Amino acid sequence: MKEKVLEVIKEYNLIEEKDNIVVGVSGGPDSMALLYLLLEIQEEIEFNIFVAHLNHGVRGKEALADEKFVENLAKELNLPFFSKRVNMDKYAEEKGLSSEEAGRALRYVFFREILEEIGGGKIAVAHNKNDQAETLLMRFFRGTGIDGLKGMEYKNGDIIRPILGIDRFEIEKYLADRKIETRLDKTNLEPIYNRNRIRLELIPYIEKYFNPNIVDTLWRNSHIYAIDSNFLEEYSKKAYNKLVKKKEKNRIILDRNLFIKEDLSIQLRLIRSCIQDINGSLQGFTNRHISDVVELFLEGKTGKGVHLINNIIAKTSYDDLIIERRRKLKIKDFQVEVPFEGNTYIDELHIEVRTKVFPVEDVKINVKDRFKKYFDYDKIKGSLYIRNRRDGDRFIPHGMMGSKKVKDFFIDEKIPKEERDRIPIIVDEENILWIVGYRTSNIYRITDETKNVLVIEILD
Repeated sequence: MKEKVLEVIKEYNLIEEKDNIVVGVSGGPDSMALLYLLLEIQEEIEFNIFVAHLNHGVRGKEALADEKFVENLAKELNLPFFSKRVNMDKYAEEKGLSSEEAGRALRYVFFREILEEIGGGKIAVAHNKNDQAETLLMRFFRGTGIDGLKGMEYKNGDIIRPILGIDRFEIEKYLADRKIETRLDKTNLEPIYNRNRIRLELIPYIEKYFNPNIVDTLWRNSHIYAIDSNFLEEYSKKAYNKLVKKKEKNRIILDRNLFIKEDLSIQLRLIRSCIQDINGSLQGFTNRHISDVVELFLEGKTGKGVHLINNIIAKTSYDDLIIERRRKLKIKDFQVEVPFEGNTYIDELHIEVRTKVFPVEDVKINVKDRFKKYFDYDKIKGSLYIRNRRDGDRFIPHGMMGSKKVKDFFIDEKIPKEERDRIPIIVDEENILWIVGYRTSNIYRITDETKNVLVIEILD
C-alpha cells in the first residue's frame, strides 16, 4: 500500500521536500493508517509531520480517552502534538449547520491555526475510496451538478488526501498486518447522521441487490465527472477573463453582448465565479439564485435587479451586467402607501414600485417575471402599501387554500435571517398580496370573473 500512496503523492505533488504536514488524527482506523503510511513515506521524502487532534465535545469520557490515546501516540513517535476542545453542537446551533458540517468547519479552522503557528504547510486528512462513494451519494441526494459529482480531490488548496484511492478493506488489512492499535468511535456504528446511514444501510443494500462493486463504480464515475468538470472550469475561466469589463472588491461588471453568446452551462458558471470573487464562497447560494441572475441578464432590461443573500445583488444597466455587494444596513420597520397608479420610491430598500390598473382584456400576463405581478383589482380592500415583514404575518400562497405563516414560508424557501427584513411585502388593509420576488396570494389571483387588473412592478 505504501507504493500505491507514494505514487499518488508524486503524481499529484501532494508532499514536497521540507513540507510541513499537519495530520488530522482521530485515533480511528483511517487516520491511524494515514499517519503510519506517512511515517513510511518519510523514508522516501524528507518532510515534517505534526499530529493534530480535535475533541468535538460530544462523547464525554470516550472523547477524552481518544484525545489521550493520540497524545500518547505522538509522544511515542516523537512527533509534535496539537489538540483542542470545542463544542460542536453549540457551534452547529449558532451557525445553523448540521453536526457534520459544524464538525468539518471546526476541524479545518483548527488545522489552519496550527499551520499559521508552524509557518505554513498542508493538511493531510484520511478520506478514502469508501468516503468518496458516500460523498457522491450524499451530494446526489441533496441535488448537485457535475462539479459536485466529481467528489473530493487528492489536493484541494492546502488540503491533501493521500489515501483517497484506498478502500476500507485495504486499510483494515494494513492495520491488522502491522498490529496497529486504533480507537473505536461508537457513533460511527449508529445510523444517526446522514453519512452513517449511507455507510451502514444504503451501500450494503446496493451491494446486496444491485451492484456488489458500487464503491469502485462510484470511484470510476467520479473520475469521469472530474474530467468533464475540469474542462468546463478551465473554459469558464477564460470566458470570465474575456467578459469582465471592470472588477473591484465589491463589484464586477460583465459585457452582456459577450455573455449572451455563451452556452447556458457557461453562463451559470460565470455567475458563480462572480459571486465567489465577491463573497469568498458560494455557501448559501442555491441553483435558484444563480438561475434567476442568468434569466435577468438574458432579459437585459435596464434597471431590473435580483436581490440575493449577503447583501449581494445582480442588476442590468444597458450593456453592463453588474453583480455587487451593497453596504450592510439594518432595515427598520417601514410602511409606505402606494397609489394604484404611479411610481413610488422606497428609500429603505432603494427600489421603485410602479403600479397601474388595466381592463383585463388589455393585459398580457408574463408569469416568468419575478418582479412584475398581476392582481384582481376589485378584490383589494382599501389602500395599498409596501412594507417589510411583521410578527404574525400570514398569507395564502398562490395555488393553496390554507394560510401559511410568512416566517415558515421564509424558512421553507431557505431565505437567510439577515435577508428577511429586506424583502418587500405588498399589502392592502386586510391581507398580503405579494411577497416580492417569491409568491403572490391566492386571494387576488386573476380568474374568469376578473374585470380589472392591478399590475405591480418592482424596479431596482
